[in-house]
Amino acid sequence: MRQLLKSRIAGICLAIAGIIMMGFGIYRGEMAVVLEKAVNICLECVGIG
Repeated sequence: MRQLLKSRIAGICLAIAGIIMMGFGIYRGEMAVVLEKAVNICLECVGIG
C-alpha cells in the first residue's frame, strides 16, 4: 500500500511540475516557435517548403 501511495504522490508532483513548465514556456512565447517549426516540417514532408 505504501508503494502505491508513494508512486501516486510522485506522479502528481511530476504532473504539477510539467504543468508549471508548460505554463512558463507559453509565457515566454515558446509555443509560437514550436508551432512554426512543426509547420515547416510538415511543409517539407509534403514537398511544398
